[in-house]
Amino acid sequence: MNGTGQGILGFWTRAVAIPDAPGRPLITFDWYRNFLQFLIDGGSAGWFSYVIVFGELAVGIGLILGAFVGLAAAGGLLMNVAFLLAGTTSTNPVLAILGVLLILAWKNAGYIGLDRYLLPILGTPWRQSKPSRAVPTPKAVPATT
Repeated sequence: MNGTGQGILGFWTRAVAIPDAPGRPLITFDWYRNFLQFLIDGGSAGWFSYVIVFGELAVGIGLILGAFVGLAAAGGLLMNVAFLLAGTTSTNPVLAILGVLLILAWKNAGYIGLDRYLLPILGTPWRQSKPSRAVPTPKAVPATT
């Protein structure tokens, strides 16, 4: 891997191109076309290719091992949305729906995979604390005379 970013640069260039013949361009939203054009003009393809590779590996490893399934699914959903905004459909809509379902199921995802061990150690926002069973000691009441 040389990190030149030629692959992603080609994808971005084709995505931002407006066709000569009447028809719709790949990107429907101008703000996303401007964002991709900003990345092209800034020469961001080299370092951004590393971000994409790291993101894809993190999502894949997280989902396969069952570690931080909700975060991995959110990262996968973010990548799917980026591809959808760039005009690539393929299986991305189905994968986006599956990503949403995984995010919603993260609370129960800990029964299978490494989340079973990781989430109790790190703590989760939905974990309720156990009520204290200690009996409070009565306070001394001052004698009134």
